[in-house]
Amino acid sequence: MAVTASEEPQDGAGFLGREVRFCREQASMTQKALAEATKYTRAYVAMVETGSRLASEEFVGACDEAFSTSGYLTRLRYRLSEGGHPRWFVPYLKLEASAAEILDYSNALVMGMLQTPDYASAVYRATRPRESADEIKRRVEGRMRRHDVMDRPNPPLLWVVLHEVCLRTVVGSSEIMQEQMARLLVEVESPHVTIQVLPFKAGAPASSLPFTLITQDGEGTVLYSESRGHGHVSDSATEVARAAVAYDRLRASALSPEDSATMFREAMEGYAR
Repeated sequence: MAVTASEEPQDGAGFLGREVRFCREQASMTQKALAEATKYTRAYVAMVETGSRLASEEFVGACDEAFSTSGYLTRLRYRLSEGGHPRWFVPYLKLEASAAEILDYSNALVMGMLQTPDYASAVYRATRPRESADEIKRRVEGRMRRHDVMDRPNPPLLWVVLHEVCLRTVVGSSEIMQEQMARLLVEVESPHVTIQVLPFKAGAPASSLPFTLITQDGEGTVLYSESRGHGHVSDSATEVARAAVAYDRLRASALSPEDSATMFREAMEGYAR
């Protein structure tokens, strides 16, 4: 089956989904048959094939077994999902790229989407000290591309609560922190972005761990959280509701957006001295 340049998928999820569909059709299987063979739902198979969801490692492994493709789809997923990000983070990136609303709580570092290149580089250098300069550069470039979602004609509403720790922890150098605070001041000028600081004086936060709530038009809200070396996406109504309550409490305890901007400015001036 010939594919023209205009039909070529522009992202990894779309490309992988197309290959899954090609393999399924070559095997003369319906989506229902593939769902039964992989123990996933037909709806999931459809979302993967249309590129609206990046296929999980488990799903492509089951597909390789069903199609007798000797690990082809598993290897393809690995290559497509790298892009400077760990594989477990890619499902979140897919959600972030198509979000209508992103509510993030960060309690240690500035949210990745809002980081400057130098700040991101310092973070990666601290957490991956054995990687080469080229590897770190590739990761930073991937992180910087996350901000592209805010340049869409209809960008998501981005609401971020930053614990004051994010402002006081010197990542890289005072010069890097000065630039990072300036970046936050630029970001809050956008009508699509709201950033609040949860100050030390607010006491114990409503959540001891960072998390993100992502809402997509017509698809509800999901919760994203992380543990060491793993990302977790949950659409459990109970978990999402609990996280939403915690987020409301964090926002209520945080400084107003105006006072938060003042804190960014004061921190920037402090780092300049």
